Amino acid sequence: MAKTPPSISLLLLLFLTVPTVISAIGVNYGTLGNLPPPSQVANFIKTRTSIDSVKIFNVDPNILRAFAGSGISVVVTVPNGDIPALANGRQARRWVAANILPYHPQTKIKYISVGNEILLTGDNNMINNLLPAMRNLNNALVRAGVKDVKVTTAHSLNIIAYDLTGAPSTGRFRPGWDKGILAPILAYHRRTKSPFMINPYPYFGFDPKNVNFAIFRSPYKAVHDPFTKKVYTNMYDALMDSTYSAMKALGYGDVNIVVGETGWPSACDAPWCSTENAAWFNLNIIKRSQGQGTPLMPNRRFETYIFGLFNEENKPGPTAERNWGLFRADFSPVYDVGLLRNGQSGGGGRPALPAPSTGGGKWCVARSGVTDAQLQGNIDWVCSQGGVDCKPIQAGGSCFNPTSLRTHASFVMNAYFQKNGRSDGSCNFSGTGMVAGNNPSNGACKY
Repeated sequence: MAKTPPSISLLLLLFLTVPTVISAIGVNYGTLGNLPPPSQVANFIKTRTSIDSVKIFNVDPNILRAFAGSGISVVVTVPNGDIPALANGRQARRWVAANILPYHPQTKIKYISVGNEILLTGDNNMINNLLPAMRNLNNALVRAGVKDVKVTTAHSLNIIAYDLTGAPSTGRFRPGWDKGILAPILAYHRRTKSPFMINPYPYFGFDPKNVNFAIFRSPYKAVHDPFTKKVYTNMYDALMDSTYSAMKALGYGDVNIVVGETGWPSACDAPWCSTENAAWFNLNIIKRSQGQGTPLMPNRRFETYIFGLFNEENKPGPTAERNWGLFRADFSPVYDVGLLRNGQSGGGGRPALPAPSTGGGKWCVARSGVTDAQLQGNIDWVCSQGGVDCKPIQAGGSCFNPTSLRTHASFVMNAYFQKNGRSDGSCNFSGTGMVAGNNPSNGACKY
């Protein structure tokens, strides 16, 4: 469990490694609240944010009309209950004629998601008709001459037989769903060049004893994959690579993956929800979507839709359900992840960063009493972020000797601290770091 939320300055420092111009970032636009009309929402997204696509959970005509001419791509969703009827080709053609053709291409409809997390429902009527409905809708689009709208469906990651401590390279789809349901769906995606859409939510299924692993914070208990020798410093990458491995095992590792939903609530009925943790999580998601990729899919860009655009106060269920939004109903940010532009609440497309210290010498070192597991966690986290040279603490490096976790951790913690402006927040490391006024350099090892 996270002991202390990261300071806001530390949160913002992560964005040093995110491109100034954020591209290919989408949001889920839910409407269960006292929210502004769609026309105002569309104008806000177009003029004040770098969001370039939205995903909605219906085919609301008011929303589709509002985004006409905006240049914002829209993903529409077929209501789950409509799926059985769309297994009939004539009904699918009528659906396209009523819900796509009146708005496209003025509204840039990019995907039709046939239902949402259908396998999770356990409804065999919907499950058995899912792929026929997808095929029929695609055929209806082709018949109508629409070539730039793809048909997909969003999957919950309950489709993966996932072990929290297991090797992501051994990820597999659940027996019974693998060859009977998901292999034909993947074959359809390959044939139509449409994406496999997944909803990887670490929030739903993390180990409460290892919260930091779920929210990209350190220290954490890493997952070591003995087959690929990859080290996983966060649950999101493990979920993504488990999905990729499952697809590859069926022979469909070439099919594109789109992240239909992911996020972290800013409030819930537990201590791991806060605006700081939500911002930290989504900053890392944005970073990965821009091309960082995952251990098994390095440098890969993932089209990503963060959940969600607004806090939706009318959603039923626990507190978390009403606190997933990036923005409030008045368009003020719940927290800043750099999506506002033109100098608005963060400026230039990314959050404002603290000014570097201009005082005397400052170094970051590990506190006394910190456990070896915490020290190793700090090393793993810093070295996984990029931008810090960890070679000096490796065998033959200038700081390899003395070979103690404390000195190695202090070196990389200080490198991160110096790189990020020497702000006190960048030496926090969940309470395991401290700022020192004495230079800890020793011989050839220069801090």
